[in-house]
Amino acid sequence: MTEPEEIVWQGRFITAKTRGKWEYVSRSRGISAAVILAVHEGAVVLVEQYRVPLGRTCIELPAGLIGDDSTDEAPELAAVRELEEETGFRAGRMENLGQFYSSPGMVSESFHLMRAHDLTRVHAGGGVEDENITVHIVPLADLEAFIADKRAQGSGIDVKLLLLLGARMLG
Repeated sequence: MTEPEEIVWQGRFITAKTRGKWEYVSRSRGISAAVILAVHEGAVVLVEQYRVPLGRTCIELPAGLIGDDSTDEAPELAAVRELEEETGFRAGRMENLGQFYSSPGMVSESFHLMRAHDLTRVHAGGGVEDENITVHIVPLADLEAFIADKRAQGSGIDVKLLLLLGARMLG
């Protein structure tokens, strides 16, 4: 595309843009997120929190912004920090599995999928300030039923959970 990008509106966290006929949003300052896959003793660590755009709670992998406070923060450091804040688990090692885009037709935001290794529980989790995060430690064998139950209760399900359900869906 050769049309110039134009900023239509910019807030503290989100920028609405156009390029030709396309309308899309990006994170202000160009920051991305770290999404953490944490499996501990055969169970995946998930979080549940209220999401204003959905108007309901959502079941998700733990995640947080990279460079929220510092523009040169490494994805691995952000992932270690966010995992501990949200879930109470400390990772001995964090592996970057690559950069991905969640909804590239509408949002330019990317995330780094991080795999947490050598987990130790250091506190109950719950996030910071007003996040009110509920931590769920779900045995992998029970994941499909857990998600079905949460969906039936009205919770949203983050698309990244397809990472854990995908192989079963193909069978």
